[in-house]
Parts: sequence; structure tokens; C-alpha cells
Amino acid sequence: QVQLVESGGGLVQPGGSLRLSCAASGSIFNIYAMGWYRQAPGKQRDLVATITSGGRLNYADSGKGRFTISRDNAKNTVYLQMNSLKFEDTAVYYCNADIRDYSMRRSDYWGQGTQVTVSS
Repeated sequence: QVQLVESGGGLVQPGGSLRLSCAASGSIFNIYAMGWYRQAPGKQRDLVATITSGGRLNYADSGKGRFTISRDNAKNTVYLQMNSLKFEDTAVYYCNADIRDYSMRRSDYWGQGTQVTVSS
């Protein structure tokens, strides 16, 4: 089985920063793209940023210039550094990863989500 475990969410004031982490574990043969999505109350889940195994980055417009996605392939971990946070960044943030396990089955995995609240 494969698991994604997120950490690093919390309460922060506008203009503040947070760093999210997501570690993949289990029967992992290879990890392709990893990414972060978020879902605010009453809204759909939206892309925040993705990073391929080769390091190609993609950001939603909402986070460009403020968010930085990175990954440590040796640790099977993806990070999201969020700076200059705004009220509208409040959401549950979900980690996503495209993983092939040792059964050679390739699937899309999601973490359990971590709450980010931007409030004064």
C-alpha cells in the first residue's frame, strides 16, 4: 500500500508564511508528478502547483510569485512554501502523487489534507 502524509498546516496571519510537507511511503517503485491542490469551503478542489520527477514546475495563477513547490526524490517528499499569504488562501490543502508500486500498478494517490487558515 502507498500512503501520503501531509504536515505543516495551521493558522497564520495575512502576509505570513507556511511550509507544507507531504511524504509518500509504502510499496513505491517510482513517483512521477507530485503536487498540491486546495479546497475552500463550498468550492471545488483546485490545482495549486505540480512538479514532475524531472523538476518541471506548474503553478496556478493564484500562487505565482508567492508559492514555491519543490521535492526531495530521495525522501519521496514534496514541499510547498507559501509566502505572503492572503485570506483567500484559506483552504484544506491536499497532496497528490502519481505513483507506480512494486506490483507495477500506476495510480493517483491523495493525502488526507491539511488545514491552512489565514486570519488576523
